[in-house]
Amino acid sequence: MSFLLLVLAGFAQQLPPTPPPPPPTVEESVIVSATRGDKRVQDEALRVEVLGREEIEEKLLMTPGDIAMLLSETTGLRVQVTSPGLGAASLRIQGLRGRYTQLLSDGLPLYGGQSGSIGLLQIPPMDLGQVEVIKGVASSLYGASALGGVVNLVSRRPAAEHEREVLLNQTSLGGTDLVWWSSGPVAPRWSYSFLANTDRQVKRDQDHDGWADVAGFSRASLRPRLVWDNGAGRHALMTAGLMVENRRGGGDFVEAIESRRADAGIVSRWLVGSSVLGVRGSFMRQGHRHQFGDVLERDVHRTGFGEASIMKTAGRHTVVVGGALQSDAYRAVEQSRFNYTFWVPSVFAQDDVVVSRRVSLSASARVDVHSQYGAQFSPRLSALVRPADGWTIRLSGGGGYFAPTPLTEETEAVGLTRLTEFSATAVERAHSYSADISRSLGRAEVNVTIFGSRVTGALAIREAGPAQYALRPLRSPTNTVGAESLVRLRAGDVTFVASYTFVRSTEPDATDRYRADVPLTPRHSAGLTAMWEREGVGRVGIECYLTGAQRLDDNPFRRTSPGYPYFGALVERRLGRLRLFVNSENLSNRRQTKYDPLVRPVRRFDGRWTVDAWAPLDGFVVNAGVRIGF
Repeated sequence: MSFLLLVLAGFAQQLPPTPPPPPPTVEESVIVSATRGDKRVQDEALRVEVLGREEIEEKLLMTPGDIAMLLSETTGLRVQVTSPGLGAASLRIQGLRGRYTQLLSDGLPLYGGQSGSIGLLQIPPMDLGQVEVIKGVASSLYGASALGGVVNLVSRRPAAEHEREVLLNQTSLGGTDLVWWSSGPVAPRWSYSFLANTDRQVKRDQDHDGWADVAGFSRASLRPRLVWDNGAGRHALMTAGLMVENRRGGGDFVEAIESRRADAGIVSRWLVGSSVLGVRGSFMRQGHRHQFGDVLERDVHRTGFGEASIMKTAGRHTVVVGGALQSDAYRAVEQSRFNYTFWVPSVFAQDDVVVSRRVSLSASARVDVHSQYGAQFSPRLSALVRPADGWTIRLSGGGGYFAPTPLTEETEAVGLTRLTEFSATAVERAHSYSADISRSLGRAEVNVTIFGSRVTGALAIREAGPAQYALRPLRSPTNTVGAESLVRLRAGDVTFVASYTFVRSTEPDATDRYRADVPLTPRHSAGLTAMWEREGVGRVGIECYLTGAQRLDDNPFRRTSPGYPYFGALVERRLGRLRLFVNSENLSNRRQTKYDPLVRPVRRFDGRWTVDAWAPLDGFVVNAGVRIGF
């Protein structure tokens, strides 16, 4: 903290006088692609939350190696640790399970139909231009894997001139990140971008109980992209990626996973007369070598995807129709009884209608013919109403499905060796709704959202005997209701953001006789951040987040977790092409192991030696580094 204060003092001595307020400017247009329409975000009937490059830059200085923090500090999103031994985590949207979240890169499933519990930890944010988030059932847009919502990672487009940047980061817990980014033109109409990063974390036992609270890992990845644009409505983006990671945690009982991923994809748009033809395709292969104590499990995941669509505007209507084919395959060496291959051909249609200057509608529908679960219909209807200047109301509702597999957050944490029953014979279905009201008040923006969902047939882990477990559909639905509120205020160079989220998600308990809150889902959470930033000088930010009580599942030490605060601070100083930064997280040094042990006194029936992670395990962390542009 003293170092941070010294840096702040240096800022105060070197800052130029505050300039006068700038004159009014035209509002910057943010174009979103997650809804297929490529429209301004304010004109979308379906609410799409966009995290811009400014927010990405801020979180890049906190965790350069992954996007977990970028998403976890977004209202309505929660990054939940699923395996304390390995640090694996999934992304929950508005209280729904992480397996229902579809993670895309430029609209492509480059991380698989299900990204898995370590996918978020393997994606560096340096080459992201923006992040688009759709909350609630989005199967009408993206099929079975988008039951809970979609996160579309939009790549950073190459600049007109050559850019090169290197980032070096070091943390107080023994973490090191080295990231390289470059982009620029290579020929007329052709440009490129290239990302390379290597990340390393030393295995740490914070409470000296013989079990790692911070898993150790080493990772390297490459991501080249090539962009072609003829300037006359024809555009193509080609991408490829390689990633290698070895991760190790636990104690005498070793938990480890080795990951190898390769992917390639293309996104193209062609202006043909008055219509736009879109063609997308990708392939991903990812192999794992899991170790759970003396048990070894090896597997391979493959996802292939292809889609063609045509968009045409006629009067008040913008219509998109198309077809897609996706294949998801899983091959396990030791547990081959759970192997599967899904083929899903699909047709879809979307109609966006401008009813009047103040009213727009969007209707979309999709029919999937699943090779195992048959034909599935997924509709969605959204409305945008602007009752008066400065007011925006969005209403939306839809339905969709999820094709169950043996791979859930729990089975990825404990392996499939002890799984004796997988009794899914039908899809998991869901319906969701939302009502969103936004108001602009000069320099302030206010947003309130009410949402709800109902999931039937959700798989849950249940004890099936000594050292055995089963995956069985719940006998009654998982019901979720909640509300989000966000206030953003810009005052000169300072931006204040306050947020609050209420979520009540209930499901049958382990006895299937009573309803209880879904474990690890706080009903209340809130945040308050302030960021001062001046172009060419730097930025200073502080943040405070509050996480409410959570119901705990089969925890021998307590049934409900206490609420806790979380504080952080960031300082960045720009000196020409040089940028120095210092960031501190968890200033109050909250650690779960200060309340209770992480390791269970007796091993659980599914094989776990640890309780669930309901609070930070790493404690106070400082990271510092340098960014150099060329």
